[in-house]
Amino acid sequence: MTVIFSWLVYGRYVLNSTPTWVEQVSLLLVVLIGFLGAAIGIHKRTHLGVSYFRDRMPIVLKIIFDLTTHFMLMIFGYVMMVYSYKLVVFKWSTQIPLIHIPEGLRAVPIMICGGLILLFSIGHLLNYKGTITKNIKPK
Repeated sequence: MTVIFSWLVYGRYVLNSTPTWVEQVSLLLVVLIGFLGAAIGIHKRTHLGVSYFRDRMPIVLKIIFDLTTHFMLMIFGYVMMVYSYKLVVFKWSTQIPLIHIPEGLRAVPIMICGGLILLFSIGHLLNYKGTITKNIKPK
């Protein structure tokens, strides 16, 4: 994005000709960067969450809350992937003005990141056994 906006500034102020495609390409990149960041946040367990109350619960409730969270994120990722795929198919026949690529391309990062959230959540659920044994301390 830095290169694109540098070209915008150079074109506008040096060449006296503003490149019109910069806004559309930057919108595509913002969507890609934003949704990839969300998927990586799920993978690294740094996504937004309020853990104050969960951390103060007994270990059994902590486990239930964690498993429920991963299960809900799995459902969210699946829904995000399926419905953004439908959006890609629906909008593929129209074109984005000025850059002449399919409008459905805007939803492809959402679809990919929904799939990543689904996969990462399944991975967290499958790996949760190790987390349970780490959290339970022998007496």
